[in-house]
Amino acid sequence: MLQRILISFYVAVKLASIPFGAFAQVNSADYQRADSVIKLNDLVYHQINSVNWIDQTSNFWYLVKTREGVAYFLVDAAKSTRTTLFDTERLVVQLNKQPGIKTTPKLIQLQKLKLDLKTNQVHFEFSNAYWTCTLKNYTLLKDSMVRAEVPKPYWNDNFDELGNKPVSSPDSTWEAYIKNYNVYIRNSREKKEIPLSFDGSEGDCYSSYFSWSPDSKKLAVNKVRKNVEHYIYFVESSPKTQLQPILQKRYYLKPGDALPIKHPSLFDIINLKQIPVNTQPFENQFDISYLKWNGGSTAFTFDFNQRGHQVFQVVEVNGTSGEERVVVDEQSKTYIDYSGKYFRHDLEKRGEIIWASERDGWNHLYLIDWKTGKVKTQITKGSWPVRDVVKVDEEKGTILFKASGRNPGEDPYFVHLYKINFDGTGLIDLTPEKMDHQVSFSQDFSYFTDTYSTVITPPETVLRRTSDGSLIMQLEKGDISDVVAKGWIAPEPFVAKARDGQTDIWGNIYRPTTFDPKKKYPIIEYIYAGPQSSFAQKSFRPANSAFSGLAELGFVVVQLDGMGTSNRSKAFQEVCWKNLKDAGFPDRMLWIKAAAEKYSYMDTTRVGLFGGSAGGQNTLSGLLFHPEFYKAGSSSCGCHDNRMDKMWWNEQWMGYPIGPQYAECSNVENAAKLQGKLLLILGEMDDNVDPSSTMQVANALIKAKKEFELVVLPGSNHTLGGEYGEQKRRDFFVKAFYNQTTPDWNAIKH
Repeated sequence: MLQRILISFYVAVKLASIPFGAFAQVNSADYQRADSVIKLNDLVYHQINSVNWIDQTSNFWYLVKTREGVAYFLVDAAKSTRTTLFDTERLVVQLNKQPGIKTTPKLIQLQKLKLDLKTNQVHFEFSNAYWTCTLKNYTLLKDSMVRAEVPKPYWNDNFDELGNKPVSSPDSTWEAYIKNYNVYIRNSREKKEIPLSFDGSEGDCYSSYFSWSPDSKKLAVNKVRKNVEHYIYFVESSPKTQLQPILQKRYYLKPGDALPIKHPSLFDIINLKQIPVNTQPFENQFDISYLKWNGGSTAFTFDFNQRGHQVFQVVEVNGTSGEERVVVDEQSKTYIDYSGKYFRHDLEKRGEIIWASERDGWNHLYLIDWKTGKVKTQITKGSWPVRDVVKVDEEKGTILFKASGRNPGEDPYFVHLYKINFDGTGLIDLTPEKMDHQVSFSQDFSYFTDTYSTVITPPETVLRRTSDGSLIMQLEKGDISDVVAKGWIAPEPFVAKARDGQTDIWGNIYRPTTFDPKKKYPIIEYIYAGPQSSFAQKSFRPANSAFSGLAELGFVVVQLDGMGTSNRSKAFQEVCWKNLKDAGFPDRMLWIKAAAEKYSYMDTTRVGLFGGSAGGQNTLSGLLFHPEFYKAGSSSCGCHDNRMDKMWWNEQWMGYPIGPQYAECSNVENAAKLQGKLLLILGEMDDNVDPSSTMQVANALIKAKKEFELVVLPGSNHTLGGEYGEQKRRDFFVKAFYNQTTPDWNAIKH
């Protein structure tokens, strides 16, 4: 990093007089540690970061970092064996014989490695080329040079309903396609063209994404009434391709914008006619899913997500009559978290659906009768949420799923893997250790690897049987002795009561490696209060790039999940509804005060915030709505007014239609309330959150004659700030809470 070079030229700053007690002080050594602390992650040995299962086998390979270098291992789960995949030193010798390559067993990093068990070869990317190594004799062949990576597509491109190729019927007799915005079919032999619809037009066209019935006798497709397209615009001031700036635009729907409306349509191929479908009950839509036929070709279904997200239905359309029937009718007075908790699995042979719902206040799985829509069995139940469904085994009648919060006396966010029968019996915790678990499965789901850890406990990886969770073998156990030797202080999980005086709020306290309990430390909260998930660290990682460096400058950094975030009860999350400015602040302030009551070195007169995206919004909201507590904040790429941000995220939590709650929660509307110190950081090319959201805050602050700092990063997208933003954020908090002079970066020679 640039700072690592610069800091060697930096002379220790003079400490300004501080009218408080024995406060910690910031010096040049702190800046140096701030840059190097992230290297602690490189000192964890025997930690498995990824498991790579080999198709159609019970074999997988993984790599670990040891003190001697990088080691690759091959495991046969069925035989319970682990062997060295290849001799790293021999491979390094062969690579170093190639022109321009010089590496060592400690430095070598192979990318995109694939193992071919039949030929006993490994294929990999290294030094900008693809290679094949025959492991029998370690002969090495250079296959080709690595091509330049194709830029990733924009995440929110407008879906082209007419962009699909002709779709063949399952029996290959017919092809369906769009011509002049209408549905046509042609016989694959005669090539005769037959129109099936006549009412399509440019603004109200049939989609080219067809769904054939399995018997090839019927065709389902959405007719789409297009919406007015909304774009965001920004100027790329410093393009790499030319001197002059470039005007950019992105398709970007915002809350309240018109949406395309889909009308499910049905065609009888045998009689060459359209069968009417009454779509009027489903026109107030946020979205209608892809049309899916059942195995018997008697009906197709779709998911209807009503705009406002308070109604979510599974709808069946009769393939002969076109008559529709609501199979599952999920409703909520607030919202249905379709983006984070949706799960549907049709059990056609049994005439049932496995369905996820929060109808009892927690996210659980239900077995629903297809004909009646009534619940036959609540499969999972209790004051804990299902986090994810991994596998539904219809033959065995079992479900593999992830959940948290089920074990008393344990962090309620720790993820475990469970198995249960369709009737709700036979619940087994396949990962019993009271830690956070990350699992990886063989292709047939007979075996899985389980890596478990906490923020304090280094990771251990074992191999288990999926049938009962029984241990097959231990693979690796993390070694952090070098991390500890460097002065690492483990984060401390801390629990305090929420605003209701009953609910536990969980988070972590991070201290600098030079921590002295006799000194007073400002408190910086790293905040992201997005309702879609929970965010406080649960698994092991010695240093976090977002806040470890900041802690080294003499701050106690905290991170927690307040009410309004997910992965607890529905009531816990619903605090956010139409009220994103809440951001769990009543819980966060109580949590910090409780920590400071226990630890006198935490100074609640100097509390700051920083975060990006929703965390950028939260940061400024903390300063505006709770100035008595939060005194300074660094806000990056914030969605400061939810009317300016992406539709799906904001209408999910803030509601539809657009009401006064949007203005009430707006940092722009409330900018004049600013009392504390503020740093705004913005990526010029942010296509995730409209950059104008930050600029409108700046405009409102200027009109209110408020002092603040603004950093615009040319060419940057959605970002916390990158290297330069990190430098600005560190200096900002040192000035705000220590009243100290920070390095004169302009005077330092490179």
